[in-house]
Amino acid sequence: MDVKRSTRKNDDDPVLITEAAVSFEDEFAARKKRYSLIMAFRIPCLLLAGVFGIGFNWPWVAVAFIVLSVPLPWIAVLIANDRPPKKSQKVSRYRADRTALPTITEAQIIEAAEVLDARSQRTDGPRQPQQDEPHHAPPRTGTDG
Repeated sequence: MDVKRSTRKNDDDPVLITEAAVSFEDEFAARKKRYSLIMAFRIPCLLLAGVFGIGFNWPWVAVAFIVLSVPLPWIAVLIANDRPPKKSQKVSRYRADRTALPTITEAQIIEAAEVLDARSQRTDGPRQPQQDEPHHAPPRTGTDG
């Protein structure tokens, strides 16, 4: 099978903008149908139990059909209450060309010394006084002891 990647220009499939789930009403209708179908198997089991028990006088076969029909309501409820599996489908979405690298200008490495030199040569505003001058008091540590 020849798989060909198509670009957005040539693709006639619509682009999906959402992965919306099936509506609640549609899902509920499918669950009711599943429940009714499973529960419909109970009636033939009980009828066959009566036919084999009374008509053919085979009580063991009748008991087997009755035992088979007992867990059907429980199974029907479990299966009907289960959400449908998520569909795995190939969706048509826009994807930019991932093989093309974005254009990046040359990176510049900034050394800490360059930043400090540029800051000391700055004359555009008032400078903060340096805290290591001799008349400056040492910082307080909180232990006046």
